[in-house]
Amino acid sequence: MKEYKLESFIYYSKLSLDKNHILNSSTIEIQAKLDECAKDGWRLASTSTTSFGSAVYVYLYFERDATL
Repeated sequence: MKEYKLESFIYYSKLSLDKNHILNSSTIEIQAKLDECAKDGWRLASTSTTSFGSAVYVYLYFERDATL
């Protein structure tokens, strides 16, 4: 049996000369979350993103074998 976990992040666009500012700021935070979950035995199963207005939503879906 598997158990599942969802982690979500919201990043807002801002006026900047750096067109990759969302990518640059999100990479560190998302990598930290991936490392944290991996230590607890979670595996990244899937990802998705969506945008609404000036926000970008990132969803990370994790799974692991359930311990009974």
